[in-house]
Amino acid sequence: MRVGALTSEAIHRIRYTNAGRGGRTVSSVLPVLVGEAEGLPSDLDALVITSDLQGVVPSWIHDGANVLLGVHLVDQLLELSERGALPYPERTGVILAGDLYSAPAGNVRGASGDVREVWTAFAAAYRWVAGVQGNHDRFGSKRDRERLEATEGVHLLDGEVEALDGLSIGGVGEIMGNAKKPGRKSVSEFLTLLELVVDEAPDLLVLHQGPDGAKRQSGDLDVRERTDGFEGLVVCGHVHWEDPLHEPAEGPQVLNVDSRVVVLQRPD
Repeated sequence: MRVGALTSEAIHRIRYTNAGRGGRTVSSVLPVLVGEAEGLPSDLDALVITSDLQGVVPSWIHDGANVLLGVHLVDQLLELSERGALPYPERTGVILAGDLYSAPAGNVRGASGDVREVWTAFAAAYRWVAGVQGNHDRFGSKRDRERLEATEGVHLLDGEVEALDGLSIGGVGEIMGNAKKPGRKSVSEFLTLLELVVDEAPDLLVLHQGPDGAKRQSGDLDVRERTDGFEGLVVCGHVHWEDPLHEPAEGPQVLNVDSRVVVLQRPD
């Protein structure tokens, strides 16, 4: 699978609140971009791809209560579909590349917490949702996580490859670091899982911590080296790129969706 074209202008923007310095909040904008996906199977018209939705939509916008940005995003995307600006959700899959939590008031930088409601909101509205855990994502207790993974349409990946509507999707969650800390794996465990997934040659590889790209496209060198021979599309987040798409002369395309939404549609 490849990105054939990607617009630079957003078709929609969502205003939200996130954390600034010193416990303050700042107003930010989540852009929704559209592009073309080469290689989508016939049962799918589009993929919604996003990550790092670390903010809240305030109560005066969303029905009297602060909600996680990801929950509000579902409603906004459905409205765009109803207006004909995006394909039907029944024929759209969702890819989540991690870090979907914000403190309830949106005023704590680097907050970690439960993101199950974002996953279940997408699963209820779309054909299916697949993706990985970010380093700030939590899923409740072990039993809570098992219940989420058993939910129809939910595919939380960590070293696995699944075929959904003819599209093979692999993923490795969390980031490399001190494995004693939540949301992290040892370098050796992360890279071993990555190699196992790449060896299965999925159409789409979903990571939270991704490879580096060109200048000003920060990422991890070890991840890039282990994906150099990969022939599918790599999706990641964790660090923000001004230019979301890396298209090297050799190696895979990398689509960074940190703090943005990219909807890839069938070219026709």
